[in-house]
Amino acid sequence: MSRDDGASYSSAAYNSTIGIQAEVVHDSTINFVHPDATPQEKYRVGVQLLEDGVPSRAREMITDAIVRGHDGAEVRFHWVLAMLSARTHHDLSAEEVERLRYTSRLVRSYAEDEWKEALRVTFDLLAVLSTSGSETGPVLKQLQDLPIRQHDAILRHLDLMLTGGLKDDLWAETLGRARAERFGNNRAQRVWAYFAPAPIGARAVPPRPSTAAAAKAALSVRAVLFVVSSALLWALALFADPVQAVVELPVALGAGLTAARFGVRWWGRAPRPGRTAGARVPHPRDPASTEDGFTKRVRHSFDHYFSVRRPHGFASDDWLAHTVQIRSNLTTEIAELYRESRIGVERVDWLIRHLAEDARNRYNNGTLFDQHRQDRTPGGTKALTIAALAVLWAAALAAFGTAVSSAVQPQALWAFLALLGAAWSGHVSASRWLEVRREEHRLDREAQEYQAELTARQIAYQRWQSFLRDTRPSELEMETWLTCDKTSFVDEALRHYRLTWRDLITHTILVAPAPSYKRGRVRGGPWRYSHYVFRLFLFTQDGIREISSEFNFSDATRRNEQRTNYRFDALASVQVTENVDVGYDLELLLANGPARKIRVKDADAHQLAPTESSREISEINLSAAGSTHTFRLLEGVAADGKSWIERHERDSLAPFQVVG
Repeated sequence: MSRDDGASYSSAAYNSTIGIQAEVVHDSTINFVHPDATPQEKYRVGVQLLEDGVPSRAREMITDAIVRGHDGAEVRFHWVLAMLSARTHHDLSAEEVERLRYTSRLVRSYAEDEWKEALRVTFDLLAVLSTSGSETGPVLKQLQDLPIRQHDAILRHLDLMLTGGLKDDLWAETLGRARAERFGNNRAQRVWAYFAPAPIGARAVPPRPSTAAAAKAALSVRAVLFVVSSALLWALALFADPVQAVVELPVALGAGLTAARFGVRWWGRAPRPGRTAGARVPHPRDPASTEDGFTKRVRHSFDHYFSVRRPHGFASDDWLAHTVQIRSNLTTEIAELYRESRIGVERVDWLIRHLAEDARNRYNNGTLFDQHRQDRTPGGTKALTIAALAVLWAAALAAFGTAVSSAVQPQALWAFLALLGAAWSGHVSASRWLEVRREEHRLDREAQEYQAELTARQIAYQRWQSFLRDTRPSELEMETWLTCDKTSFVDEALRHYRLTWRDLITHTILVAPAPSYKRGRVRGGPWRYSHYVFRLFLFTQDGIREISSEFNFSDATRRNEQRTNYRFDALASVQVTENVDVGYDLELLLANGPARKIRVKDADAHQLAPTESSREISEINLSAAGSTHTFRLLEGVAADGKSWIERHERDSLAPFQVVG
């Protein structure tokens, strides 16, 4: 399922306009399970969702697997991570805390392995966080001793849970891992493929319908008249002078067969109108519509790819001038083939690029305009045809002369009428016969060309699809790069304000689409954007520090950074507005300034697959954006002001008891 129609939506976000340049939904079955799936299959999908940054659905899947009997240290470890991922203890309900506490008491019952140890270390970390003045050295040593897989998973998913001195002790390691992975797996050369629209299938211009039926119908009557007239003429000649007629008849038959054999090679082959370098122009539309918006975009795309894919030694302008007719024909062909699909030209760019490369290769091979040479009739064929026709006409006149040599008036009249009928019907029959042969030749040639062109385009289509599939980053890679970007952004903010984690009460980061972007997702997954706005809120004893910046996700470059500081009491109100046709907005009202509207996410109902729930996908996107946690914190500050600090510290997580 995919869409790329150039839609745009307008909304305010720092007085900017949100514009969707392109969007695509990748048809993946990784995040979907059949309702009758086994607990093991649901657990596997839950783990995949957790790694892909969708903890809310991961919790549902793994919980369902546990309820249906699939349990153990490994399962419980991933369930705990799903419960805590992208959350703080303030985000946990009383029921969830009790379920975590129950799981902590189960640790002792599991067999000793790396998963049980990872589960024990996770609860030990929570215990250290919930106990003031706890020694962090032992639990950090246990964490370091874990296998790398479990170690990294704990650090990633407990990012918001880990605060204060414990976070300071782990920050250097977290930052080092982010720096190492941030541009890994050839990120800069692969991110574009995630947002590339799904290419539309290969098409070619089919053969035009045959028009030979009418010519065949007219041919039969005229052919009968020609046979009767010719037979009458030769019969009269044979009656008048058998010896002479026996000589003239074979000569006429031989000349006629020779003229037919070689004449069909000359006049019986249809020319190739509208063809240049493999382009067959379909039936033209109304001239008023031939240069609509889609056609113009196709033309611009052809101009672009012909300018960059040109033969060696050609300047761009020279090659464009040399191929102006080729590009015009190809533009018309592609516009006609794909106009009714209501697609963006980006989805057919693969074919335009293929045709540009094909034209370049044809030029290099010397076959760019070879169809004109192929259509030329050799001079020898023309000479033989003319000579055979001359002999045939001479033989017919000779037969006429023989027929009238008896000087019998009625016989001379019949001979004249027979000659006249044979000449007229022969000419008309030959014309109709050649018309039929031309149509048959054209239909056969166009059918061969259609199959050849379609096959070549299908191969190019499959090659492009394979390239996209091999280049496109996985959900895990996209999520890893995004996490590294957020880590780097937080670190730069801390260094700018000269803060440590001990100086922070908490923090939250809101990830939203930039003013202009491409977006993509897999079925059941969150939207990912080519350009983001990161908005970091650092909560300290003195108030809130807010830092925002636009990110180009391909190369992690930043621009338009803004910083704002305000006291807790200055945040007068926080309001969340939802519009199904537009999206979610967060509105902050400061006591000493105008209201600020922050775009959190755009509408996505129009991009849902039949198996997707709009509410579920909306929750997934809000969770991935960090909005749930951010809303809760800002709403608490707006409601309580300075006293929020005391309530926040008073609501600390009660310690967990891990035995065994």
